[in-house]
Amino acid sequence: SKVTSLGQLEMTWRSRVHFHPLLVRVLHKARLRYYGKPEKKTDMPYQAYFEVADGSGMVSMVLWNSLCPEWYHSMKVGTVLLLEQYAIKPSYPFKTQPTPGDSQMKRFATIEISLNVRDPPSKISIIPEELVKPEWGLPEVKYRFITRSELDALPNNHSCDVIGLVTFVGRVERARKKEHGEDFWLYRWAHAIDGTSDQPFILELFATSQPDVFEHIHPMTYLVCTQMRVVRDLTENPSSTVYLTTSNESQIFITGCHKGQPYTKDTKVKNFIQWTKTQNEADQMKKAVMGGYYPFPRPPDNFLKY
Repeated sequence: SKVTSLGQLEMTWRSRVHFHPLLVRVLHKARLRYYGKPEKKTDMPYQAYFEVADGSGMVSMVLWNSLCPEWYHSMKVGTVLLLEQYAIKPSYPFKTQPTPGDSQMKRFATIEISLNVRDPPSKISIIPEELVKPEWGLPEVKYRFITRSELDALPNNHSCDVIGLVTFVGRVERARKKEHGEDFWLYRWAHAIDGTSDQPFILELFATSQPDVFEHIHPMTYLVCTQMRVVRDLTENPSSTVYLTTSNESQIFITGCHKGQPYTKDTKVKNFIQWTKTQNEADQMKKAVMGGYYPFPRPPDNFLKY
């Protein structure tokens, strides 16, 4: 069938009602958002943002309501989609923006693709990777992996991906979303090492839309975290309190989830796997810790400073 491109859509969308099909690859996936309110009568008040791209550039795509439980878990980073009967809307200006792995990629920031059950009823097809043709010109998923030795030189709020061997994972804690609200964020602290530094990555992992992974992070698993943000305490000693926290587009993977993921081709991931082959499992197990209270950033050593 006749397929259009994101570049053509951006130029012509206001003058059209019906659009040709689109072939795109998912490059980023945000957490599932529930927007239900007692006074509103939406059956399934869910929304999920994806960043999708073809050869002409990248655009936001939003999945609405009952399409979320049906499609959210099938649309992984790297998945190729054929979209038909979608709507084009002006983009929502306040959404979070992931940092693309390919800094040269053009971003269409004025529009977003809207997928709904009706008006019009969107048709979504997943194209298996073995049927994807090179002539379609779809971009590959690219990452920004860093090693622990590179972390100390990175600025506050820098976006990166990491892989490491988990040596510590804390209990699940919770923080209020708003000061007097009833809603909580769930999070846990973890340490992961990659052999490039004596220090571990300190990771603040918020529960994303992957409860099966979040609950099963344990010592000795290979942990991959994408779209993490560097957090530095710029007031105190900057090197002592650097850690990484999840963003809205973070994805977390543990041993058992890695097969077939696009990051397995990344050079730094391959280097990490080579390093793990040189490690003695029993020695690492002795150092591993699980659970307990983890105050971070650390309070000062004496009460007067505190």
